[in-house]
Amino acid sequence: MRMEANVLHKQRESAAVNKDSLWQKLAPHIELIAAIFSGILIVSGWLFERLDNTPLSIALYVSAFIIGGYAKAKEGIEATIEDKQLNVEMLMIFAAIGSAIIGYWAEGAILIFIFSLSGALETYTHNKSQREISALMDLQPEEATRFDDGTEERVHVSELQRGDLILVKPGERVPVDGQITKGSTTIDEAAITGESIPVTKGNGSEVFAGTVNMRGSITIEVTKLASDTLFQKIINLVQSAQSEKSPSQLFIEKFEGTYVKVVLAVVFVMMFLPHYVLGWSWTETFYRAMILLVVASPCALVASIMPATLSAISNGARHGILFKGGIHLEKLAHIKAIAFDKTGTLTKGKPEVTDVIVTHIDRTELLRATAAIESHSTHPLAQAILKYVKVEHEKIPQPEHIEDVSGWGVTGEVLGHTWRIGKAGFVGEDKAHSFENGIAKELASAGKTTVFVERDGQVVGLIALKDVVREETKAAIAKLHALGVRTIMLTGDSEKTARYIAKESNVDDFYAECLPEEKVEYVKTLKSKYDTVAMVGDGINDAPALATANVGIAMGEGTDVALETADIVLMKNDLARIAEAIDLSKRMNKIVKQNIVFSLAVIAILISSNFLQFLDLPYGVIGHEGSTILVILNGLRLLKS
Repeated sequence: MRMEANVLHKQRESAAVNKDSLWQKLAPHIELIAAIFSGILIVSGWLFERLDNTPLSIALYVSAFIIGGYAKAKEGIEATIEDKQLNVEMLMIFAAIGSAIIGYWAEGAILIFIFSLSGALETYTHNKSQREISALMDLQPEEATRFDDGTEERVHVSELQRGDLILVKPGERVPVDGQITKGSTTIDEAAITGESIPVTKGNGSEVFAGTVNMRGSITIEVTKLASDTLFQKIINLVQSAQSEKSPSQLFIEKFEGTYVKVVLAVVFVMMFLPHYVLGWSWTETFYRAMILLVVASPCALVASIMPATLSAISNGARHGILFKGGIHLEKLAHIKAIAFDKTGTLTKGKPEVTDVIVTHIDRTELLRATAAIESHSTHPLAQAILKYVKVEHEKIPQPEHIEDVSGWGVTGEVLGHTWRIGKAGFVGEDKAHSFENGIAKELASAGKTTVFVERDGQVVGLIALKDVVREETKAAIAKLHALGVRTIMLTGDSEKTARYIAKESNVDDFYAECLPEEKVEYVKTLKSKYDTVAMVGDGINDAPALATANVGIAMGEGTDVALETADIVLMKNDLARIAEAIDLSKRMNKIVKQNIVFSLAVIAILISSNFLQFLDLPYGVIGHEGSTILVILNGLRLLKS
């Protein structure tokens, strides 16, 4: 008996799970299912009406009213109680009830059916945008393998603290942001950067939550809590963007409340005035008042903006452009000028070796000795030189003696010689300027930084480095110029370097030697000149300027401060996305204008036709609700690339 009871209990549990699973699948589509079922009931009612079975046809129409209109009626009544003012949903309820009162059961049911269908389309738009978040959240692991006193334990990511060590095996997703302390591997960072090519990472490399460990097991030290990871910030950005409304949407919502009151007042007057002034019968007067209640409702107008905005935000998120709200997306179309930070935005942000000039000694000897000495320095120029040499020479000799002269250079003993590597003043101004007929001056004029190499008191080489302009920068600037947007570079570099980078990037203008507060002043000047201005940056020093601009745009690999201050984030660090974002904004604004003009025109035509007694209730219902469906479908076009 106990065994049978256990089997029965398990069967009930399984049935409950299957029931819950079925409900989870149907829940997002429940409005559409109700609308379709309502439509079937209307058709059935119409057939029985043709067979002169009036009671059954009315019962079917009433069922269509209840099933099709329940969701919208509930929404309208709750919103009316909460906001203490009538809304579009209440107008539709009154219109449907009014149609039934004067015997137009079928027309009232059709009104409810089409209204519920348009509501289902709006829900679909919202769910479509929410799926972008769901897809992101599915990529973030909920558990991690933590080392605790030499033992491994599976814990929820929320339990991880900074400094914890976690193990990530091949094929697993990285659960939190951290730094590799043991092992090397290849990481697929497509979820963060959009780049399809995996990146090789080893000791000291930074890794991000949501990325995939492709090859080897790695130990990671947690550097950020699960709630503070870059991945979580992406999710938060998309969520906040979908909840924040654009100025146009806010205006329409304010307008809706006043409009509904005006419509109800006019309908009330029309229920009496035409009978006494124009001699209409009471039936005709009430009938025309109900038609007015239907056709004057601003359903299409209200649906003109939000579906289009949500679709555009979802489109952007899918392509690595995160908008923090509809207001920023709407503003972007009006941008007349964009200010760019140089380092890390127009350029890669890291110096690279561009020229190696050697005299009197073998090039290989100079590079190996230089790399040996620079390998003991953490200076960005030293690391760039070391990276360059390692491409050609795997084996780097060990120096016998190293002395770092802060602010000038490094001295060391390598391969039996004394080497000095650093600025011109470190090896001697005269020797540096006379090296190879003063080539250093020519390189400096090209925006390059020069490092001199001296061996045993003689300058034998020069290494030139430069913060290289991104490959996509020129194409991105060209796209902006094609859109009629003026481009300006703001940088803390010298005027000589800034001029060269500006020329290479093809920006229209530049301001050099800018401190953070000066960048803010320049952005204010640009705003007074061009009205609507955007700022693009990635560093802490860019945050004030990002906040000052009409639209702040941060690079995805930028600092947390820049990401939090900006209005738009380019997750793929691709400047070309700015032009795409502007184009998306213009498309959205164009579609919103189309929707508003179309919906107002339909309302005007339907109201005029009703006063002239040309319009019957069925056509009024179809014209009004059909226009609502059309503007929603028009907004959904923005989901396309």
